[in-house]
Amino acid sequence: MSSRKVDTEVSGSISIRLISLGLLLVGWTAFAAAIADPAILPSPFEVGRLTFSELTNGPLLYHLGITLARVLAAFVLAMTIGTVFGLIMGRRKAVDTWLDPWLLFFLNLPALVTIVLCYLWIGLTEVAAIAAVAINKIPMVTVLIREGARTFDPALDDMSKIFRVSRLTRFRHITVPQLAPFFAASARTGTALIWKIVLVVEFLGRSNGVGFQIHLYFQLFDVAMVLTYALAFIIVMLLIEFAVLQPWERRASRWRRA
Repeated sequence: MSSRKVDTEVSGSISIRLISLGLLLVGWTAFAAAIADPAILPSPFEVGRLTFSELTNGPLLYHLGITLARVLAAFVLAMTIGTVFGLIMGRRKAVDTWLDPWLLFFLNLPALVTIVLCYLWIGLTEVAAIAAVAINKIPMVTVLIREGARTFDPALDDMSKIFRVSRLTRFRHITVPQLAPFFAASARTGTALIWKIVLVVEFLGRSNGVGFQIHLYFQLFDVAMVLTYALAFIIVMLLIEFAVLQPWERRASRWRRA
């Protein structure tokens, strides 16, 4: 597939997404006008005004930074551990048989239970908060990486053994390229999951961050400010998704379409 064709497809996809988001805003505006009660559902214009005010004169940037730091820490921890376990389980049938029940258990463990237990066992600390988020994310990464490891081309393994390729070279030039699309996919799906769980963690047991602010304004029954902090962080995550994760996934999968 030529680079020009890929660029055209990407541009068309971006245009469609922008139009879709525009229709969402139009629907929100119409719904808010029909309700005609800003205390229940403020318009996008009111939320935008509050967002600008919080950015320039309020603590929005501070709380966004705190939450993003927690998201990044949990993301790195979960991706590292999940990739290791997924690669081992995908390549070693015996290990997969032993660990598969554990994986199913943690996949079905509710996030709320994990958060509460981490806070009870570790305390209301940053370690507990990040651990709770990572524990919820690790099983998903493990599943995706395991499926990727199962699709490895055995002919490439045989070739590397015949030519006595070193383990490091084999990992860099055989394992990583085949695993890259699955790693990118797990990163994309996991990011959306992680930031949602981070907000719950902050809502339940932290004294800063976007989740804490949502908890604060929830207690004040301030719908507009709840939407302000929630949408501000959603916009940040959408920017990361469109500017970083999706291009990375396309690049990681390009060799399969060549």
